[in-house]
Amino acid sequence: METKKIAGQIITVHRYNTVIVGAGAAGMNCAVHLCEFMAEKGIADAGERIAVITGGISLGTSRMSGSDKQTYYKMGTSPETADSAEEFAKSLTAAGCCHGDLALAEAIGSLREFYHLVQAGVPFPHDPMGSYIGYKTDHDPYERATSAGPKTSKFMSQCLQQQVERYGIAIDDCREVAQLLTVGAGESKRIVGVATIDKKKLDGGNYAINVYYCANLVLAAGGPGELYKTSVYPRGQTGIHGLAFKAGLVAENLTESQFGLASIKFRWNVSGTYMQAIPRIFSTDADGNDRREFLTNFFPTMSRMATNIFLKGYQWPFDPQRITELRSSLVDILVFNETQKGRRVFMDFLQNPIGNSAMRPFDIHELEAEALTYLTKAGALEGTPIERLAGMNRPAIDIYTENGIDLYAEPLEIAVCAQHNNGGFAVNKWWESNIARTFVIGEMAGTHGVKRPGGSALNAGQTGGLRAAEYIANVYGPDIADYADNAEEIAGQLNQLIGELDSLANPAGSSPEEAIENIQGVMTTSGGHIRQLDDARKALGEMVEFYKGIGQTGFSLAGPNEMLAAVRARHLALTAIASLKAIVELLAQGSGSRGSHLVLAADGVEIHCDVINKATGKPLRFKPENEALRNTIMQVMYDEESSDLFTCTNIEVRPAPTDRKAFEPAWQDFREGKIYQG
Repeated sequence: METKKIAGQIITVHRYNTVIVGAGAAGMNCAVHLCEFMAEKGIADAGERIAVITGGISLGTSRMSGSDKQTYYKMGTSPETADSAEEFAKSLTAAGCCHGDLALAEAIGSLREFYHLVQAGVPFPHDPMGSYIGYKTDHDPYERATSAGPKTSKFMSQCLQQQVERYGIAIDDCREVAQLLTVGAGESKRIVGVATIDKKKLDGGNYAINVYYCANLVLAAGGPGELYKTSVYPRGQTGIHGLAFKAGLVAENLTESQFGLASIKFRWNVSGTYMQAIPRIFSTDADGNDRREFLTNFFPTMSRMATNIFLKGYQWPFDPQRITELRSSLVDILVFNETQKGRRVFMDFLQNPIGNSAMRPFDIHELEAEALTYLTKAGALEGTPIERLAGMNRPAIDIYTENGIDLYAEPLEIAVCAQHNNGGFAVNKWWESNIARTFVIGEMAGTHGVKRPGGSALNAGQTGGLRAAEYIANVYGPDIADYADNAEEIAGQLNQLIGELDSLANPAGSSPEEAIENIQGVMTTSGGHIRQLDDARKALGEMVEFYKGIGQTGFSLAGPNEMLAAVRARHLALTAIASLKAIVELLAQGSGSRGSHLVLAADGVEIHCDVINKATGKPLRFKPENEALRNTIMQVMYDEESSDLFTCTNIEVRPAPTDRKAFEPAWQDFREGKIYQG
C-alpha cells in the first residue's frame, strides 16, 4: 500500500493481480477458485494477490433477496430421470437470444459447482441414499431445481466468504466504486484499476479515495435494481453499469428484465409455495378499505381461478405467452390493472379464494388435475392457505416473521415488480468481456436469453466465476499489477474524477433521492413490463436531457454521505438511457411481446374485454412476439457522439460447439493449454 497526492486529495494505492468487485455469491466463488488455481500452480501467497471490494458485504442481492424456497437450478440428479448437459443447455436457449456456448458451459459446470457449494457447507437437502431432491421451477421441463430454503443465496455467500477468509484474501468493505480507470484505446484498451470512496472515512474535505490497480478485473456487482420504482431488489442496489459503459464495455439483451409478483413492504418474491398454498387475493382502496375480489370478474369458475393462482408458483415470472385463454399470467395483468387504478392488492393466507355469486365455493378437491395432484403428493390438503403453507414450507412463513410481518395476522401487500435483469455485459465462453483481462460474472453478465429457468442465475454466477478464475490462472498468470509507464494517463483520470466530485454540490440542484425517484418513475412507466414504442422513445429523450442536466447542475447535498448517492444517481441515469435506447431499438424492429414484457398495439391480441387500456379507454391489446428475432442479440455501446449517448447493433447468436474429440487428443490439448485458445 502507498499514498500519493492529486488535486489536494490523498490517494491510497493498492496493487493486486486480480480485483473482484462485488461480494455476493458469484464474486466470492470466483475468489475461492482463483486462489485454489494459483495455489495448484505453486503460488504460495495466492490469497494475497487477490482482493474483493464491496460497497457493503452484508448488502446486495445474494445476501438480501429470495423467495419461498429460493431455487438453485442444476443438471438433474434424480436416480430415475436421465439428464445431460446438452439437454440442460437447450432449456437455457429455448426462448432465444442466448449464446449456445455460454449455455453449454453453464450446463457442463453445473454439477461441479453445485457439489462445490455442498462441500462449502450450503445445506441442500438429500434423501437417505444421498440423492439431491429436485422439483420443477418456471421454464423447466425437468425437476432440476433444488433449494436450501428462502435464504439459499445468502447461505452460498456466507459459506464462500468463510473460504475466502481462510485463504487470506482481502475483503475491503464499504468501498463505493466511483470510476473504472483505463489505459490505451481500441483493441489495446485495458481497465487497469478501480477508484473507490471509503464510506467510513469520507468527510467534507476528504474524499477518501482508494485506487486498486489490477492485472485482471472481475466485475460481480449485481444488477441495477434501483432502476424501477416497483422492485423486489434490495434497496440501494444501483449496480455499476453506468461506470462500466463509460469504461467501454459492451452490453447485450438489456431489454430483457424479468418481472413478477412480490411483496412490497418487505421486498420478497411470492413465488413457489406462497402461490401453491392458494391464498385469497383481493384489492382495497388507497386507505385499505373497500375490499374487492377483483379476479372473479375474469375467471368463469372457482376451479379455474384457484388453479391459476396455484400455477403462479412455478409459472411465477410475468409471461405474455401465458395471458390469453385464461392462463396464469393473466393474474399479473389483473394485479397491475388494479394498482393502475390507485388500488392496493393483497394476498391473505388466512382465507381461501372467495368467488362471486356465480361460482361454487372454494373446494380444494375441485382444483384442476395439475394443482390437485401436486398438493396431494405434497400432503398439503389442509383447510386454509396458512396451514398448507406451513405444511409445505414453514421457513417461507418465518422469513416474513423475521421482517416484522405476521402472516397469521395480516394480509401481504403485493405488486408486479422488477426482479432480475437477464441482460448485462457481453462475455465469451470464459466470461471475459470485450476488453481483455476484464471479466463479468453474476447478474452483471448478459448470459441469459429472453427467458431462463428459475434459479439458473445462481448456477450462472457460480459457473461464470469458475470459468473466469480458471482462465486468469492459466492464461494471464499471477503477476501483480504495475502501471508505472501509464502513471500520467491514470493521474489525469483521477484528477478528472476529483474535479467531478468537487462539482457535485449545488444548492440549486435536485437531491440525489429526487433524481433517483425520477429515474425510477420513468423506467417503471416506460421500460417496465408494459411497453409501447412512442412512449419509450419519448422517455428516452427525457432521460438523455435529465442526465445531461444533472451533469451540469449537480445536486443539493445535505451532507458528505449524500455525495455517494449523487455518484450513484449519475451512473444509474446513464444505465437508464442504455436500457431505454435498447428498448426503443428493439420495439422499432417489431419484436413484440416476449420474455417478461408486454408490448401494446392497437391492432394486437385482446387480453380480455374488461382489461382496459387506461390511455384509450378501450380493451388492452398486445403485439405477439416476432420469433424471427430469436436468433439475434442486441448489443449496446456507449457513444458520447450519439444524440442518445448509445448505439445498438444486432449480432447473431453464437451456437453451442459440437466438436467432440476422442480422449487422447483432448488430453493432449489439455496438457498443452490449447483448451484456452480460440
